[in-house]
Amino acid sequence: MIQHVVDSLNSYIWSSALVIFFLIIGIFHSVATRFLQFRHLKDMVILTFNGKDSEAGLSPFKALSMSLGSRVGTGTIAGVATAIAFGGPGAVFWIWMMGMLGAVTSFIEITLSQVYKSKIRGEYRGGAPFYIDKGLKMKKVAVVFAVVTIIVMAVLWPTLQANTIAAAVHQAFGISTVITGGLLVFILAIIIFGGVKRLGKVAETVVPTMAVGYVLLCLVIVGFNLEHLPGVLMLILKSAFGADSVFGGVVGSAITWGVQRGAFSHAAGIGSETFEAGAAEVSHPAKQGLVQAFSVYLATLVICSATAFTILITGMYNVSPDGGGFITSHAVAGKDPSAYPSLAVDSVISGFGAAFLAIALFFFGFTTLMSYYYKAETCLAFINQNREKSYKLILYPLKLTLLVMVFYGSVQSGEIVWALGDLGMGSMAWLNLMAILFMTKTALKVLRDYEEQKKEGRDPVFDPEKLGIKNAHFWEKEYQVIENDEEGSKVKEVL
Repeated sequence: MIQHVVDSLNSYIWSSALVIFFLIIGIFHSVATRFLQFRHLKDMVILTFNGKDSEAGLSPFKALSMSLGSRVGTGTIAGVATAIAFGGPGAVFWIWMMGMLGAVTSFIEITLSQVYKSKIRGEYRGGAPFYIDKGLKMKKVAVVFAVVTIIVMAVLWPTLQANTIAAAVHQAFGISTVITGGLLVFILAIIIFGGVKRLGKVAETVVPTMAVGYVLLCLVIVGFNLEHLPGVLMLILKSAFGADSVFGGVVGSAITWGVQRGAFSHAAGIGSETFEAGAAEVSHPAKQGLVQAFSVYLATLVICSATAFTILITGMYNVSPDGGGFITSHAVAGKDPSAYPSLAVDSVISGFGAAFLAIALFFFGFTTLMSYYYKAETCLAFINQNREKSYKLILYPLKLTLLVMVFYGSVQSGEIVWALGDLGMGSMAWLNLMAILFMTKTALKVLRDYEEQKKEGRDPVFDPEKLGIKNAHFWEKEYQVIENDEEGSKVKEVL
C-alpha cells in the first residue's frame, strides 16, 4: 500500500515536466548570464586552486572536493550504464548537454548560497534553506526544505549507497556484507565525529585521488580500443538525434534518460550541492559559484564520459566493431546495466572488472556518505541557529542515525527506500528550482559586480550594500570594506 502511494507520487514529481523544467532553467540561466559556463572557464580553473582555509571556513578546493565527493558517486558509474541501456548511446550526448547547462545552474545556486550564508557556532554555513529564508523571506518553506534534506541525507540515501558498496565488495571479494557494513560505520564514525574540518581534509585527499585513478583506468581501456573511438563518437551523435536507424525510435528515451542521469550525476538545481559551497572562504560569492560550476564539468564531461566511452568502445552495449566502424546490435544479454563497466574492464584486463568496480564504488560511495552527513548537519544548524541546547541535543542522534542506516543498508535494502529517496530528492528539486528562478536577478547582480571588478584589474570583493542586496547579514557583520588609496582597490578584513 505504502509502496503504491509513493510510486504514484513519484510518477507526478519525476514526470517529464521536471525534465523539461531542468532544461528550461539551464537554457534561461545560460542566456541570462551570456553563457558564463564558456566565458569564464579559465577563471573556474584558476579559482579552484586559489584561497586557503580560515578558522571558520574551508578553502575553495576543499569545498569543491566535498561537493565533488557527492557528485561523483554511483550515478557516474551505474547511472551512466543505466542511461545507455534504456536510452541508447544517444543518452550520453544529453548527459553532456545537462553538464553544460547544469554548470550555469550550479553557478546561480552556489552564488546565492554564498550571498546568504551565515556564521553559526564559529563555522560558515550556507545552502538552499538559507537563501530561501533570507532571499525569498519564506522561513517556513526553508524549514520544510531543511527537514526533507535531513531525512533524505541521514536516512534514505545512506542506505542506498551502503547497499551498493557492500554488494559490489561481496561480489568481487566474497566479503560478508556485515563486515563491509561494520567497516563503513567504523571509518565514517571517526570522520564525522571529527567535525567539518576533518570532513574537508579527507575529501581533499580522497576525492582527487579516486577521480584521477578512475579516469586513468578508463583511458587505458579506451587506449586498447582507440581505433574504434571515432565510430563511438559518431554513434553517440547519430543516436542522440535519431540519425542512426536503429535508435531513431528512441530519441525521446535518449533525451529523458540523458537529462535525468545528467541531473543525478551533478545534482545541479536540486539544492543538495549548495551546502558545502556555503562553507568556503572567498572574498566574493561569484568566485565559489564558478568553482562549483567547474565541479559539474568534472562530474559529467570527465567522469561520466570516462564511464560511457569504456562501455561503448568495448562493445558492452549494442556496439560491435565492423571494418573500422560500428554496427548496432543489442545489449549484453542477461546482464544488469550496472555490470557493464566491470565487463568492459574484464574485456581488457581479464578478471579485474569486478574488483575494479568494487574499489571504485567503495571510494565514490564513501565520500558520498561523508557529504550526506555534512548536508544533514548544516540543515540541522539552520533549523537551530539560535537554539544551542536543542542543536547539541539532536546532533549526536543525527550522527548515530546515519551510522545505523549505513549498516542497515549494507545488509538489507528494499524498493520502498529507493522510492522514498526519489520522492524526497524530487521534492527538493521542485522547491529549489523555483527558488533560484525567482532569485535570478540577485545572482546576476553579483555576477556583473564580479565581472566589473575583474575588468578594472581588481581582485573582486563583495559589498551587498553597494548592490542593494538585503539580508546578506554575513557580509554586513563579518566584513568591513575599506579603501586602499595606493592601489585604488577594495579589500575586506575580518572584524
